[in-house]
Amino acid sequence: MLEAASPLRVAMTLTELWSPRVIAELDDSYVKVAKVQGSLAWHSHDHEDELFFILKGHLRIEMDAGTIELDEGEMFVVPKGVRHNPIAEQECLLMLVERKATRHTGDVITEKTRSLTEQLRPV
Repeated sequence: MLEAASPLRVAMTLTELWSPRVIAELDDSYVKVAKVQGSLAWHSHDHEDELFFILKGHLRIEMDAGTIELDEGEMFVVPKGVRHNPIAEQECLLMLVERKATRHTGDVITEKTRSLTEQLRPV
């Protein structure tokens, strides 16, 4: 059965912060949605780029080379190997596109780190 997906609607149902959920697969990548607020952690993904698309709200991504501010409808790709820290002062809903091998918080483990098994749980 063919069915359209609404990343915004799915993200709005999430109750956990910083706990991305896989909503689709695209070749060697996952499409994920998340509800975020506060700061995640400084980390990097040595071998994978990471696309952030803002569904609702505002996200700041701090990087060693500078900071990018993203509003609803905007996107940014953090290149592989770039240390970054996503921050949302208020609740923000976002969509991520990442290779399946991408670890949630890359080279860092924190209390907010989610395993791939957790991210693949049904919404």
